[in-house]
Amino acid sequence: MGKIAFMFPGQGSQTVGMGKQLADGNKHIQSLFDSADQRLGYSLSNLIFNGPQSELTLTTNAQPALLTTSIAVLDAFKHAGIQPDYVAGHSLGEYTALVAAGAISFEDGVYAVRKRGEFMEAAVPNGEGTMAAVLGMGRDELRAVTEKITNDGHSVQLANLNCPGQIVISGTKKGVELAGAEAKAAGAKRVLPLEVSGPFHSQLMKPAAERLSEVLEEINLQDAKVPVIANVTADEMTTAAEIKTRLIEQLYSPVLWEDTVKRMLELGVDTFIEIGPGKVLSGLVKKVDRSAKIYAISDEQSIQAAVEGLKEGSL
Repeated sequence: MGKIAFMFPGQGSQTVGMGKQLADGNKHIQSLFDSADQRLGYSLSNLIFNGPQSELTLTTNAQPALLTTSIAVLDAFKHAGIQPDYVAGHSLGEYTALVAAGAISFEDGVYAVRKRGEFMEAAVPNGEGTMAAVLGMGRDELRAVTEKITNDGHSVQLANLNCPGQIVISGTKKGVELAGAEAKAAGAKRVLPLEVSGPFHSQLMKPAAERLSEVLEEINLQDAKVPVIANVTADEMTTAAEIKTRLIEQLYSPVLWEDTVKRMLELGVDTFIEIGPGKVLSGLVKKVDRSAKIYAISDEQSIQAAVEGLKEGSL
């Protein structure tokens, strides 16, 4: 049998009510949500279970909410006894992957991403930075576009290299607008502005990275028990020292998700399990390799279906 990777979603997958079915009637899972509330000093769980969506979507809430819910789903999945060979997460999801790999405690993970969200929000005044998805253009062509606009004095860069033909750019509002127009003129199929509160994974996040490094000093980072594929390098990392460096770089560097998936395939992974709300990463893996076995789990039904499918696959 091939190797298994666990993947954890990033910001944008949050929905009101996520994880509630798993927490209802399961004291251990409910205690995870209670622990998050305690560590943050407010009722994150009430916001996750009852909304409103507008509050849940704020970066400072969405990040700890997704980490907490994804770890709750992982906890519910543990009874199946399936262990990953590798773990990875998209942006915020990298922290969830690190909790899953034993490099960060759950409580410290929740705290770190809450602070990360605060620093990201504070780095650039609201409305000054943005992001857009560019469809149907290669990374080299798009990089040439962003470099041209940056050389003209506007900040914009590649931010998420998600899958072939889907790349997100990030920067100042003007920089992203100009790069989007230039990309379309150069042959991009579509440019879609994203509903985000800032220019994430761009150089404009450097002030946030400096503040985040102080928080990472406070918490107890350990070596990962399972190799984590880093967003910044698309390569395995296990040592606490490298993990800290990569988490700081990650705030202002592109998320190399397509490369991450390709790296896991190279390492012999043939089964990808997306753990947490939504199916965004499952869709991206399919676009990289149609033959990969993919499961997305977020509730009891999807967990059961994955367990049955994995058992059949190993017979």
